[in-house]
Amino acid sequence: MNRKIIYELNALYREPMQVTGYEFGEGEKSVCVVGSLRGNEIQQMFTCNKLIQRLKKLEQQNRIVEGKSILVLPCVNTYSMNIGKRFWPTDNTDINRMFPGYNEGETTQRIAAGIFEVIKDYGIGIQFASNYMSGRFLPHIRMMQTGFEDIETAKKFEFPYVIRRNTRPFDTTTLNYNWQIWETRAFSVYTTDTDEIDAKSAADAVKGIEQMLNKEGILHSSVNGGYHYNSRVLCDDNLLSVRCREAGIYENKVDIGEEVCKGQLLAEITDPYEGMVLEQLVAPADGTVFFQHKAPLIYASTTAIKLV
Repeated sequence: MNRKIIYELNALYREPMQVTGYEFGEGEKSVCVVGSLRGNEIQQMFTCNKLIQRLKKLEQQNRIVEGKSILVLPCVNTYSMNIGKRFWPTDNTDINRMFPGYNEGETTQRIAAGIFEVIKDYGIGIQFASNYMSGRFLPHIRMMQTGFEDIETAKKFEFPYVIRRNTRPFDTTTLNYNWQIWETRAFSVYTTDTDEIDAKSAADAVKGIEQMLNKEGILHSSVNGGYHYNSRVLCDDNLLSVRCREAGIYENKVDIGEEVCKGQLLAEITDPYEGMVLEQLVAPADGTVFFQHKAPLIYASTTAIKLV
């Protein structure tokens, strides 16, 4: 394992921000894995550290194919993580909305440019991502439809679901999109949580990556446990959203991944002061709970649950 500084940002009143990378194997730039780009992506960083532990062991056992290299960046936005803020502390900008970056631009543009210059030439790019919606997801692989997406490789992770979605204008500055434009096979990996640690889904994600790397001829190892699904490929339009009308205290009545029937109670919203039930959210159709809001409070007109 080779530990190296990928990018360094000098600061006036504190230590420089350093982005650390961990390189395994030697040779062609085969795979790059990026963890936390946002300050609340604790699960993403945690999953990377489990991946680093596994790759370190595989390298010691000579399980990385000769002539292949793997780079892992556990955390990019350490400044925000240190103060518990999702976006860049001084101007609230999102590094994952700044790619491919600009060396003479704003701070987050310069960070994106410095990172992307190092990682843009890898054959496979994996990002442990988080969604703009706060909540818990069923683990899945997500890709934008750019014309360069690779469904067959996505299936090699053997996750339960592979989700494709149409590219929107603001997606053109994300890491996943720019990786694809630079002809990297890019995949966003979603585990169950973001700002809390879910050890099981992190371990399963690491095993899924190991399975894919075995099938791609980058590793030769045996994988015990993890997911072993014939991945179901869906579009975002296949997900059925359940939105609330009322704001208040939110309580889920089902678990993530649970199969539900049409008309079944999914969640309740109660009055914060008096405790009366303001709204009951019920399943509009049979399905499986793919996403659910988890914060104790919810705004009106919010997507609380998604079914698949």
